[in-house]
Amino acid sequence: MNGILCIDKPAGFTSFDVIAKLRGILKMRRLGHAGTLDPMATGVLPVFVGYATKACGMLPEEDKCYLAGFQLGQVTNTQDCTGKILETHEASGWIKSTVRDAFPCGEIMQIPPMYSAVSVNGKRLYELARQGKEIQRQARPATVSLYDFDFDPDTGTGSAEIKCSKGTYIRTLIHDMGQALGCGAVMTSLRRTQAAGFCLKDCHTLEEVQQLAQQNRISEIIIPIAEVFSDLPEIRLNPEQTTCYRHGVKLELTQLQSQLLPEQERYAVYGDPDGFLGTALTDRENGCLRIERNLCEPREVTA
Repeated sequence: MNGILCIDKPAGFTSFDVIAKLRGILKMRRLGHAGTLDPMATGVLPVFVGYATKACGMLPEEDKCYLAGFQLGQVTNTQDCTGKILETHEASGWIKSTVRDAFPCGEIMQIPPMYSAVSVNGKRLYELARQGKEIQRQARPATVSLYDFDFDPDTGTGSAEIKCSKGTYIRTLIHDMGQALGCGAVMTSLRRTQAAGFCLKDCHTLEEVQQLAQQNRISEIIIPIAEVFSDLPEIRLNPEQTTCYRHGVKLELTQLQSQLLPEQERYAVYGDPDGFLGTALTDRENGCLRIERNLCEPREVTA
C-alpha cells in the first residue's frame, strides 16, 4: 500500500498521535505526515503511506490555508487560549477595520513562539519553554495573505481566513496583531483547510478510516503519490530506459531531447510498464537526467 491518506485531524490529537493510531488501523509502520498541527487544531493532515514516505519534505505545493478564531484582551505564554494567562486588557470597543489593519500581512519576518517544535542548538523550543526558559529566536521570513476577516466589537472575538507559506505560526500572527493593538490577542481555534495541494473534501476522519479498514476497502481512499507532482512536466521512458533508470543509471539528455522544456529543471518521471517512478532533475552541465527521489515500489525479483 503506497500513496497519500488525507486525514481530518481531530482536536486533542498531536500529528504523531494520528500516525500512531493509523499504524494500529493499517497494521503498518511506514507512515509519515506533512505539516505538524498543534493538538487544539483540526483539519487537513496528509499522511504518507509506504514508499510514498520518501516524498515527505519535498512537496511542490507548500502554502497552507487556515481558518482561525481569536479573542482580544489576553496574552498567554502559548499565544493561544490553552496557555497560562500573562496579561488581560479591555477587549471591546475596537472597530473591525482597525483590528484587520493590525493583522500581519504580506512579506513579513516572524519570530517563532517558544512553544514550538523549532530546534535551537539541538533543543526543541517547547522543551525549554516547559522548563520556564525563554531564549532569543531568529526571525524567519513568511508570506501571509488574508482572504476573509470577521470581528465582533462587542465581544472582541473574530475569525480570519489565512493563506501562508510553510512554517508560519498562525497563533503568532494573532499574538502580533494583539501586540500591535496594545490589548493582546490569543488564538481560540484553528482549522487547516488546505495543505500540500489537498483540501478538506479530500480528507477522512479516523473513524471512517477504521471502518474502511475493517471492510478491506482502504485502497479506495489512498491517493496515488503521482497526484502530488501532477503539475510537473512529464518525462516518459521506454522499457529499456526504465530498467536503466531504476538501477540508478543516469540517462543522457540527448535521448530525451524531444520531451525537455526550455529552462525546466524538475520533472515527474514515468516508466514503461511501471507508471510513476518519482522525480528527476536535468543536469544540463553534464548532459544527464539525475534522479531526485525514487517513489516507486521495488520490482519483485523472480527466479
